Amino acid sequence: MNLDEVKQILELMRENDLAEFELEQDGVRLRLRKQGAPSVAVAAPVQPAVTESASRGSAAPADVAPGPVSEDGEDGDLAIIKSPIVGTFYRSAEPGSAPFAEVGQQVKQGQVLCIIEAMKLMNEINAECDGEVVKAYVENGQAVHYGERLFAVRPT
Repeated sequence: MNLDEVKQILELMRENDLAEFELEQDGVRLRLRKQGAPSVAVAAPVQPAVTESASRGSAAPADVAPGPVSEDGEDGDLAIIKSPIVGTFYRSAEPGSAPFAEVGQQVKQGQVLCIIEAMKLMNEINAECDGEVVKAYVENGQAVHYGERLFAVRPT
């Protein structure tokens, strides 16, 4: 990542009024956070993570973490699909079309659950396991952060 790319990211943060941005690419993590003062950039080498597949136009596989879903004691055997990137969450391919996944719907591993738009690129987020979608945490058109919960899936 070069200085021009960082400047572009900072400009996008200003234009979209984002308070925080995080990107991990080629073993380098970039995190930008605005806290009433100029943005602070931190770049540190990290172990290689899952890489983005730019040729397919889809994001790296979403994080899946089994465990409790909510504070109200729901089942702890659910897979949580988390956002692998910062962007805007869309439930369908275009306005007015049917959502990729609905609560109560059975999904297959690799099936598209949603799209996250990041820097004018549409990134498909896929199911990491077969199962039933039991909860959708994010509303259509809402901004999402890296690691934010998107869906809870009960594996079958």
